[in-house]
Amino acid sequence: MRGTVKVLNVFGGFDKIVGEVLRSLNVVKRADAADFDALEIFNEVTGNRVVTRIKIVTEGAAKFFRKSSTARSDERLGAEINRLVKRNLYVLLVDNFGLDAVPYGILHGVRPTKIIQRWLELGFGVTSHGVIDRDKIFRRICADFLTDRDKAALLTEVALRQLPILKSSDAQTVGVYVGIPFCKTRCLYCSFPSFVLPADEKVAAFMEALTRDISAAADAIKRYGLKVQSIYVGGGTPTALPEKFFVEMLSKVFDGFYTDSVKEVTVECGRPDTITAEKISALKNFPVTRISVNPQTMQQRTLDFIGRAHTVDDVTRAFCDLRTAGDWLINTDLIAGLPGENLSDFQDSLTKVLALKPDDVTIHALAIKRGSTMQKLLSDELNTLEDFRLPCDAEVQRMSTFADKVLRGEGFLPYYLYRQSNMGGQIENVGWCKRGGEGVYNVQIMGERQTIIGVGSAASTKVPDRSEVHLHTAFNAKDLTTYMRDLDRYIAGREAALAAVYQPVDTAANGGKTDGFSDERRDD
Repeated sequence: MRGTVKVLNVFGGFDKIVGEVLRSLNVVKRADAADFDALEIFNEVTGNRVVTRIKIVTEGAAKFFRKSSTARSDERLGAEINRLVKRNLYVLLVDNFGLDAVPYGILHGVRPTKIIQRWLELGFGVTSHGVIDRDKIFRRICADFLTDRDKAALLTEVALRQLPILKSSDAQTVGVYVGIPFCKTRCLYCSFPSFVLPADEKVAAFMEALTRDISAAADAIKRYGLKVQSIYVGGGTPTALPEKFFVEMLSKVFDGFYTDSVKEVTVECGRPDTITAEKISALKNFPVTRISVNPQTMQQRTLDFIGRAHTVDDVTRAFCDLRTAGDWLINTDLIAGLPGENLSDFQDSLTKVLALKPDDVTIHALAIKRGSTMQKLLSDELNTLEDFRLPCDAEVQRMSTFADKVLRGEGFLPYYLYRQSNMGGQIENVGWCKRGGEGVYNVQIMGERQTIIGVGSAASTKVPDRSEVHLHTAFNAKDLTTYMRDLDRYIAGREAALAAVYQPVDTAANGGKTDGFSDERRDD
């Protein structure tokens, strides 16, 4: 049945969430080669009860399957209805149609640890003595979302490890993201809004726009009395910038945002072939605390195939040069499920990376993302997944299991996690670090409780309004030309998002208060 079911109709107004379940179980809507003449899904909601029915028709004979569930009283009814529609359908398909359960069950969101942290805020899983009952949380994840036991345990572990960092941020504490949209080449799987490094004239024009963007954001931070906790310079690959522009960029960023309140500054130096002696020297002149060097794999044939213009030796050299130059924390990324790789290849890559003594290792699962070269090639009927020799889901899951075992054995702990659509193995991306080496920005951006102010191309500003449980957002253009042309509009959008929550600091009019919030927003 897998991949050949013809779904003719979905009744009850839940097309989107039904689609999530079908995609997660690798069921597609198609009119040819179907196992049944028709398969129809019905959802009926009465009060707090959801009934899901599946009707299949084969050679004129109909057969029905039915499951009903009742919403939890401690959750918002609308969200519960959606969850139960997914849960009912998932159970019916797995139990009656020979489909394999998937690791995360019906848990489809990007930031699943937020669910656990919200439960804790509401008091679920916390004893009368204030002790967190991990087992109670674990059992609810398994029951509500039908996740595997190991995934429920991982989510619980990560969610609880993040709590001290999340609590380190008060109402006026923010993070800053700086987007530098350039790379030396574009990887096969990449969907980030990055561009192959253009001529100096275009880079100079971008730097002019970025300077204005930084200045406007810095003015807003001062106007609202905000404190910057972390600065993250990402992209793209910031070190793809020519030396003179790289130094100028760092200078503008630190002049605009760095104060005594900043606890962490991260600069992505992802491509090891962009890390030169001059750029390392520039980094040393500023209080940078974390650096990313991201090989993605230590298999040279894979690096060549996916379009990374560097060698395995470049990775080793970059690590050695950075270790010699400074005492910053170094993060590195690996991807499980790259084209042509198997478990043995991934094992070799992780072993070689760990020999370089990184402080933080992020294990990603390959995701075929909209906008990537791979996705565009797959949209051409001449190309299939088999052409890219991607490992199967089971092999990717074995890679993830191996990474978990080895990293724990080396003293690494999982501290942030997120998921994406179309991930190999239907697993997750996990950041691992030695105790005390957690990346503050990584936790805050995933938690969505702290304001993140974005500057640069494709940067996002997200401002949580705790009084309304709402997120105000503003997005800079992904297209470089559009970003530079319409910068005033994007600055105004960011200002509107900030103004929706914060008030300008005015000590005289605000009774001496300088927290940037009005009195009616202080009871959160």
